[in-house]
Amino acid sequence: MQVVLDMREKELEERQMEMAKILSALNAQKDKLQSIFQAQEENKARLERMSTSEELDIVQVQMHQNYAVRLTTDGINQERIIANTENILKMKQKEVLEAHQKVEVLKKLKEKQEKEYYKEFLQTEAKEIDDLTSARFRFQ
Repeated sequence: MQVVLDMREKELEERQMEMAKILSALNAQKDKLQSIFQAQEENKARLERMSTSEELDIVQVQMHQNYAVRLTTDGINQERIIANTENILKMKQKEVLEAHQKVEVLKKLKEKQEKEYYKEFLQTEAKEIDDLTSARFRFQ
């Protein structure tokens, strides 16, 4: 029983490690999305400064507009990646929950068996003591 419990606990630990890696990747992806949003804001501010400038450089404006389009596309793609990673995380959370439940079931079963064993042990010990006591009185 202990061997099976150990295997289940190891499986639970592995699932938790996998979930932690996914969570770490998700946080990194969210950070990347935030940096994309920040770059969009900075680019927008540059475009506004250029448009109020006395000397308007069309090539620079076009470059910043193209960059804005690319950042928007990158943001959309990053949001998709985050959504996919969140779905993977949800599946992994279910796996961890299932593995945890298996461990808990085995722990309860082991606990029940231990209680039954000790109950039988105490009954056997009490019977032996009674037998010894009876034998002692018979020989006196």
